[in-house]
Amino acid sequence: MGQIELVGKIGSMALIRREDHDIDYNIFSRLGAELRPGMIWVSSGATEIGRVDYVKRHGQELTGADEEVKTDYAAQGQSILMENYRRYIDPKYSVRQLLVEHTHFNDEAKREYIRSFLLRCPQQNAIPIVNYNDPVSFEENRKMELAAFRRHNGQAVECVDNDETAAVIAKTVQAKRLLIMTSVDGIYADPADPATLIRRIGGRDMEAVLANIELAKQHCEGASRKWAGGAKAKLEFAAQAVRNGTEVIIGNARYRLSQLLNDEAPCTRIGVD
Repeated sequence: MGQIELVGKIGSMALIRREDHDIDYNIFSRLGAELRPGMIWVSSGATEIGRVDYVKRHGQELTGADEEVKTDYAAQGQSILMENYRRYIDPKYSVRQLLVEHTHFNDEAKREYIRSFLLRCPQQNAIPIVNYNDPVSFEENRKMELAAFRRHNGQAVECVDNDETAAVIAKTVQAKRLLIMTSVDGIYADPADPATLIRRIGGRDMEAVLANIELAKQHCEGASRKWAGGAKAKLEFAAQAVRNGTEVIIGNARYRLSQLLNDEAPCTRIGVD
């Protein structure tokens, strides 16, 4: 493993107070208190925060084609997202934004350039905040690019879901741990029953772990919001990270990073026993 202790990812709805239709500043405050160099933070939220901000200012939601609405919300929310990370992260650390697209990870030279940038950050006392560059990537064009890439290479990274972005980055930098923070405590055997939280998906070897991930995926259904992949997608991307020796933790954003990392809060941990 390299010098990256943690790649973390937080979902859009974990950054929102749904009942108030507003940003959850407490979440940003808790994260900012614990983020430090050696961590890479993948943050969703630009689209949802942009939507909240637009409605506040204009009293209604945007109408039009889904892809255009998503682009417009994301472009509006991106600066607000970064403003809050900079506000709450310790001022002695630099904060750097990295906007990525699928093409960056499907191109060896671009992927290596991103890896070098991320590995320089701990040495320079900086924390990178990563997000998918929604405003410049629309579905029709993206699908054409991915189809062409798959014809020549057999597989491709898509990264529209930031769970995948985080897993790809964890693999790229050989991170020790990957933490996926969401609005629930982890993976459930019965999504309707919080008492069925699966605390450990493990096995004596990699083959057993991957088989148990497949079993857990059978219990997953639904997603927290439009454009999200849901629990099943989280497990699919977790499997990619686990294959490369990274421990994966899926937990609730209401807990502190340290609580989830130190197994002091309910969560789902995935890896070889």
